[in-house]
Amino acid sequence: MLLTSDSIDLKQILLGSEEWNFLLETVLRTAIMFFIIIFGLRLLGKRGVKQLSVFELVVIIGLGSAAGDPMFYKDVGIMPALVVFTMIISLYSVITYIIGKSKKFEKLVEGKPICLIDQGVFCIKNFKKESLGEDEFFAELRLKGVSHLGQIEKAIEEISGEISVFYFEDKDIKYGLPIMPDSLDQAIRIFPRKTHYSCTFCGHTEEFDISEKSQCKVCGKDEWVKSSNKKRIS
Repeated sequence: MLLTSDSIDLKQILLGSEEWNFLLETVLRTAIMFFIIIFGLRLLGKRGVKQLSVFELVVIIGLGSAAGDPMFYKDVGIMPALVVFTMIISLYSVITYIIGKSKKFEKLVEGKPICLIDQGVFCIKNFKKESLGEDEFFAELRLKGVSHLGQIEKAIEEISGEISVFYFEDKDIKYGLPIMPDSLDQAIRIFPRKTHYSCTFCGHTEEFDISEKSQCKVCGKDEWVKSSNKKRIS
């Protein structure tokens, strides 16, 4: 069945149930809400617009939801949106104040930093708690110039989700698990020559003799790859 110009209502497609003069009202509504958002973010301060924690993200989403509907829904007034803004900013201010007074409440609301790598080895228990895939994590480290875990003294996931990395000095770099793309694809169980090998599961690294077969002392797994001790290129 072919569509004809009579069966297509361009006005309905472009405007929905509104009239053309509502476009001018939309411009005015958007301008008003735009300046309200700027004012609200100024009240939140720099803390509210830096890299966001979960709590701060909830606040920003709440402000965005309150601002969006009055911009283009004719039956949504601006005053209710202002009430929502006022409530969100007030709650934010109260909770931020309590966070400043109570470390326990801060951890409850915002969480706490998690150590993911310590002395070149995965903190397996902590890593399992986070919804962070191995490939995603390795990509984050590569972007920071890391090619193997032996270059890392500590890696910490901050409450914002960012990864903070503290490096060994060049003279202290250890043998560690390589994290370059496809570096874990050739895992072995029997060692072809005497050198350092890293557990593919936890990153534990030690030296093995030829043909020796061993389970990891840390996690009990038995798949290994040849370790790297290259210096970090920054």
